[in-house]
Amino acid sequence: MLNKFGHLTTLPDGPFRFIALDVETAGNSVGSICQIGLCFVGDTGDMQTYSVLIDPEVPFEPFNTQLHGISAQTVAGAGTFPTVYGALFEILNGHSLVQHSTFDEKALTSACARYGIPMITSHWTNSVSVARQAWPELKGAGGHGLANLKKHLGLEFHHHDAGEDARAAATVVLKAEATLGSALSHLKTNRQLAFQFEDRAGR
Repeated sequence: MLNKFGHLTTLPDGPFRFIALDVETAGNSVGSICQIGLCFVGDTGDMQTYSVLIDPEVPFEPFNTQLHGISAQTVAGAGTFPTVYGALFEILNGHSLVQHSTFDEKALTSACARYGIPMITSHWTNSVSVARQAWPELKGAGGHGLANLKKHLGLEFHHHDAGEDARAAATVVLKAEATLGSALSHLKTNRQLAFQFEDRAGR
């Protein structure tokens, strides 16, 4: 099943080399998550994107809705953060995560604190920092935000959709690795995780 941007609405089978994550928020509170987008990246650079809407249980600010197009009507009937996050916890906690800036990690931490549930302990990589290494010439020339990288790298994605932005962050890392001539060594598939998945499936 796919959503309007062609993202999966069910989780693909892992394990993966890394997962890029992006969130959209409903209001001024950093923890008011109304959409989570994930991009699952395999060893060959293949990408699968997933997104899910969340009822943030707070009012939507007009500015936020104008930015991402998500409103109270859009999330009607969607799961709350504890439900959605609970379904994602195991796969997120078992992989290295990529985010563009540190906003997404802060948002998850805030939402977890709000609901009194444990935060994932995954290793996070900031694709802004990776982009700065790969394309230092962009400093002072539009910077390393997704909008400017979209222009500079010729990326195609719908900005401010969580699934699309997650895919963009993953693409930035892969293009940066190609530019730098080496892979980020800490972004590697957890083979032990693969064994655990198989072990569970076999029971």
